[in-house]
Amino acid sequence: MTQLHEAVHTGRVTGRWHRLVRPAAVGAVVAAGAAYVAAVDPNEPGHYPLCPTYALAGIYCPGCGMLRATHDLVHLDLAGALARNPLVLPLYAGLLVLLVVWVRAAWTGRPLRWDPPTWMPWVLAAAFVAVVVVRNVPGWTWASPA
Repeated sequence: MTQLHEAVHTGRVTGRWHRLVRPAAVGAVVAAGAAYVAAVDPNEPGHYPLCPTYALAGIYCPGCGMLRATHDLVHLDLAGALARNPLVLPLYAGLLVLLVVWVRAAWTGRPLRWDPPTWMPWVLAAAFVAVVVVRNVPGWTWASPA
């Protein structure tokens, strides 16, 4: 006796445009956040909370100044953005590349997979510590977000 396998429709749409919904939603949320930071100046007190690391430990973290750097970048003030946080350009460039890779994978229907090398977490951790140390050296005002 042979078995007849029937295809069961699960109701899931797997078309190309449907696969782009998540990357488009993330892009829309990022654009809305950037528009908010562009409209509400983080240099004015009272609009955003204080950095928790700075409030609790009194030191600048690698993210300190990122809101002001984003505000400057959205207003096309590249020098001001780099003065607030030198990591703003590499960080946003990397996030843009990730978004483009995600959209491309969704468009082609290939799974999104990334296997970082085993040394990468150690390098990122060392870079994190180095940025914290450099940003908090007394007298090195060029590295502080102020």
